Amino acid sequence: MHTRLSPAVILFGTLAFSACAGNNQSIIETSVAQTQQISQLETAAAGAAATSVPPNPEEATQITVVETPITVTHVLTPAVPSGGRLFYDVESAGTAPQQRAPYGDSYDRNLLERPFTQEMGYVADLDIVRITVASDSAWWYVSVKLIGMDPNNALGINYGVELDIDRDGFGDYIIWAHPPYTDQWDTAPVQIFQDQNHNTGGLSATRSDAPFDADGYETLIFDGSLGGDDPDMAWVRINAGADAAVQFAFKKSWSGTVFMLGVIADAGQKDPGSLDYVDRFTIIEAGSPVKENSNYPLKELFLVDNTCREAFGYVSNHLEPQSCPLSPTPTKAPPQPTACYGPECCDPATEYWSDLTQSCETLI
Repeated sequence: MHTRLSPAVILFGTLAFSACAGNNQSIIETSVAQTQQISQLETAAAGAAATSVPPNPEEATQITVVETPITVTHVLTPAVPSGGRLFYDVESAGTAPQQRAPYGDSYDRNLLERPFTQEMGYVADLDIVRITVASDSAWWYVSVKLIGMDPNNALGINYGVELDIDRDGFGDYIIWAHPPYTDQWDTAPVQIFQDQNHNTGGLSATRSDAPFDADGYETLIFDGSLGGDDPDMAWVRINAGADAAVQFAFKKSWSGTVFMLGVIADAGQKDPGSLDYVDRFTIIEAGSPVKENSNYPLKELFLVDNTCREAFGYVSNHLEPQSCPLSPTPTKAPPQPTACYGPECCDPATEYWSDLTQSCETLI
């Protein structure tokens, strides 16, 4: 075992030896100098230990992981739809300058007419005008006409198609698309979620059950960016025509041919797991876009517009929860084109252009 002597011990031993041996003063001076040298070395070593810094993790060797892009191979691509059935939604372009929706926001029926920010700023790219549903031997096509022309709005708008397969008012699937969108058929922006525990409509599909804690469309069954067992299940594109600012296609072999169908445009919550939103917020919490409503203006639920659900593959009695009402028989012929036809013909102070009637309507 090695024992290290302190400078004081070394000095004492040196002095004792010098005294006993009768050495001269030079030996004492040499011993003192050695002691001072040892003390200086120990001080320097202690200082170096105190200032020692462990290695910086950021300076360590970094490993760069390069992700290999997923290549999705498609077998079947949608065609160009023609014809189809139309159904309409209330639009708020005419009353937007007054920071309100004209009507059409029926909270208990899960009908939301809220293409407004929380400050009641109007967003035309959220405002649904009408839906056209067409089909061919392989595909269903859903074309969405908006007041606006830019689905790639900087707000980041998600568009969706809800399918109620058993027509009970509880959505079973939502085809959910997110930006960025292109004008070519693409699966990458599309996902499909399923409600496997039957709670998208809360406790009842005929009223708001808020506050209700549920998980909505909780199960992801298709992600177009990853491919999967059927990489061709659902597609989306934009600006496919005057009535198709957004256009979906999905396979009949997956969806079947009998269902209720509705559309949603969402730049607010953007969460399929929280649908139906009317079951998450009370009307007092959500606010209202209709000035005559005591809950005006919008509060927690904003930047969302949806439609009623139209029946396909069967004859509806229009009594199903969330179904579209029976359309009245038109009482007048559509207006004929004149020398002036379109929004520019309307007096902006008193009128607005309605896509529903294809004419100028008086501001309410």
